[in-house]
Amino acid sequence: MLLQLVLATTLQILARSRSTQPGELVVLSITAPVGTRALHLRAFDRDIAAYPVDDLRWQALVGIDLDARAGTYRVAVATGDGRDRTTYDLIVRPKRFPTRRLTVDPDFVTPPPSAEARIAADAKLLADAWRASSRERLWSAPFVRPVPQIANSAFGTRSVFNGQPRNAHGGADFMSPAGTPIHAPNAGRIVIARDLYFSGNTIVIDHGLGLFSLLAHLSSFAVHEGDHVETGQIVGAVGATGRVTGPHLHWAVRAADARVDPLSLLALLRPEHPTDSGQ
Repeated sequence: MLLQLVLATTLQILARSRSTQPGELVVLSITAPVGTRALHLRAFDRDIAAYPVDDLRWQALVGIDLDARAGTYRVAVATGDGRDRTTYDLIVRPKRFPTRRLTVDPDFVTPPPSAEARIAADAKLLADAWRASSRERLWSAPFVRPVPQIANSAFGTRSVFNGQPRNAHGGADFMSPAGTPIHAPNAGRIVIARDLYFSGNTIVIDHGLGLFSLLAHLSSFAVHEGDHVETGQIVGAVGATGRVTGPHLHWAVRAADARVDPLSLLALLRPEHPTDSGQ
């Protein structure tokens, strides 16, 4: 786990991450003056929510998007009254993702015209959800694995379906048997629980402050849209719906609209141990 401390006159920033490559989560721990009521953060041209840990410490989750280019990105931090401010240079290292070739139903590679309206509606549904996260933090560390099986498909893998290149794999796949109970990775509100064209039966959990979990290809739902769930609560069962080659769970995470590896979330959002490797 990488650790870097940035000192300012009154603001101190400690950054933790497994690495600073595309698809990774960076947890900023910020020591602010006593009496600070709000912190404003901006990174990658996005506003990032910060939340208090105690009277002095705040945290913020900065996601390095899957498609972020290597380079130096400035994170701006300021107290709510604007009296104290500092910056932190986040250096994104390059990463090359592998390629996988899969054979699926041709309708999921080149959808028929009859599916175009549905696909567009699904895309709008998801985009609207990403923009409407709760302003309250609904989750608390640590996050938990939604299924017991290990992930076998690397986040960010470039997918080729039936010989045609498609979008990078924006989550982690767990090869769980059909019917395996799926547990909520953390508390939150169910904002989507319905059948989508590409991801099949899909659940989206808003954990608050711009953090979301998407669970895809389910065989059945155990929750409804609008429900509030607790960490570990069963939300559905593993299936093979949508664009798949067999039963498995696809878990994707968004942090302030950045697509990040769910395994980095598991590694970092747990009780703090500065010497942990994050693996």
